[in-house]
Amino acid sequence: MNTSMIATTQLGAAPQEDGVAFGVWAPHADEVAVIGEFNHWDRTKNPCERDENGNWFAFVNEANPGQAYKFWIRNGEREFQRIDPRAREVSNSVGHGIIGRTDFDWENDSFTPPPMNEMVIYEMHIGTFNTDGNGVGSFGLAIEKLPYLRDLGINVIELMPIAEFAGDYSWGYNPAHPFAIESAYGGPMELKRFIREAHRHGIAVVIDVVYNHFGPSDLDLWQFDGWSENNKGGIYFYNDWRSATPWGDTRPDYGRGEVRQFIYDNAMMWIEEYHADGLRFDMTLYIRSVDGNEDNMIAEGISLSHWINQDIQERFPGKISIAEDLRNNHLMTADGGACFSTQWDANFVHPIRDQIIKIDDAHRSVDVVRNAICFRFNSDAFERVIYTESHDEVANGKQRVVSEIDPSDEPNRYAVKRSTLGACVMFTSPGIPMLMQGQEFLRDKWFNDGRPIDWSRCEKYASVVQMYHDLIQLRLNRRGITAGLTGQHVNVFHLNEEPNILAMHRCKESGPKDDVVVVFKFSEGTADDYRIGFPKPGEWKLRFNGDAKVYGDAFDGIQSDHLTAEAVPHDGFEFSATINIGAYSCLIFSQDA
Repeated sequence: MNTSMIATTQLGAAPQEDGVAFGVWAPHADEVAVIGEFNHWDRTKNPCERDENGNWFAFVNEANPGQAYKFWIRNGEREFQRIDPRAREVSNSVGHGIIGRTDFDWENDSFTPPPMNEMVIYEMHIGTFNTDGNGVGSFGLAIEKLPYLRDLGINVIELMPIAEFAGDYSWGYNPAHPFAIESAYGGPMELKRFIREAHRHGIAVVIDVVYNHFGPSDLDLWQFDGWSENNKGGIYFYNDWRSATPWGDTRPDYGRGEVRQFIYDNAMMWIEEYHADGLRFDMTLYIRSVDGNEDNMIAEGISLSHWINQDIQERFPGKISIAEDLRNNHLMTADGGACFSTQWDANFVHPIRDQIIKIDDAHRSVDVVRNAICFRFNSDAFERVIYTESHDEVANGKQRVVSEIDPSDEPNRYAVKRSTLGACVMFTSPGIPMLMQGQEFLRDKWFNDGRPIDWSRCEKYASVVQMYHDLIQLRLNRRGITAGLTGQHVNVFHLNEEPNILAMHRCKESGPKDDVVVVFKFSEGTADDYRIGFPKPGEWKLRFNGDAKVYGDAFDGIQSDHLTAEAVPHDGFEFSATINIGAYSCLIFSQDA
């Protein structure tokens, strides 16, 4: 045996100066060998040796990065060829592993993601975000749009899952090889290039990971070394009733040390090897429970999440971990719970979508809107991600907001005004705002992994893109006049159900260029000389008018302007002023001094 092998305990394929070290966990195997291009796929050339924990190791001097390989496994009279569970690259989901390269030049990448109170997230699906018309999108094609996203004001991209899945078209929530980067998107080196270039444009990258199930198709992990119970999945999975998920009987065994380590190492891989700025965990409800029932919990799932998230926070300060749980569970972001940094907020998306989609103004309620604005987890506004569109909200029987209001190819006035009103609420409410790709240029219909983004709409609705840009600039306080929108504090001080008008005061520490007053109108018609309270006297400058004609022909152009708050008590404040506000629109005010 080559002495280089004795020192290695690393699982996967690890290139070294004089060859490649291979390791695999297969506790029920009777024999394991490495086969590949380097030995003409001959199982007799490079047998592995087993340690006491069921891991098998070999060192192959002739192996080099870029070569194809697999593990040959014998269990009794049965023989298998398996793709390495930790392969960083595969030829395709049913092909073979590829020994990873380690020569990528990060060019001194030392990017620091923005703080959570200054994040604006853009959910991106690589396969449909930017294509050349000849198939699925790629990391390289997505790089071409990074200047656009930077100029829009986006500073965080959340990539829908990019681990290798079955076929070339998918949402990504069916990972066949959790450590490998989707080959149709360009593989690991192209992902590294994408993240490096995103960082150069001032944009963080968060990776969507799927740990509530694997597969279920093209899944070499299934009965990996030949062992299973109850005809279930074998060593990587629960082999009893806990295996069942909505996506197949493929829930990982969170209570088994080797599987916990497998998932932990996968989470850390994205940050350590790919310089990702955080993770978004898909549907954590099915990590912490068997069937979505709060009474049917999996304690090991919670403890695994806590371990991963706590270590991310301790080892990589500034990185973010996001839960999609959607059960309003405060423990998901609590130190004594799952320890996520933040979570998608069902208390925002569902009521706000409902209020802007409703046909009849009489059925709209600004009280419902107020509750959505003010909700928070554990007294921290930024422990929630707020949005009106995500991949889940615009598929599976639902559509983009504009199409829910008007299904025609060219959305009408109501679809444009009310969808952008939803964006106004999102960008001015406490929380981390998130867009779904194309939302800013009124992407229509529903999300489909075979229907690429129509970038001609970006030009067609350039004025709406400008509105999103202006809102993001204010949300991030880029002009230094709306610091309150980055703060924790919110006070909804005016609520009038009959005209559906709501006003709120936002602040960070309070004072000039910090205090922000936002007014919404959730109904048709204009409110002229409408009085609302203001927290301070003096001039309040209009920073944004969501009904301005500059944003397109769908807007009515109701004139609003700067105003002076006078000593007339109203809404619990000592000062007030009158405003003009148009239908389904928003006004944003702040003070210079």
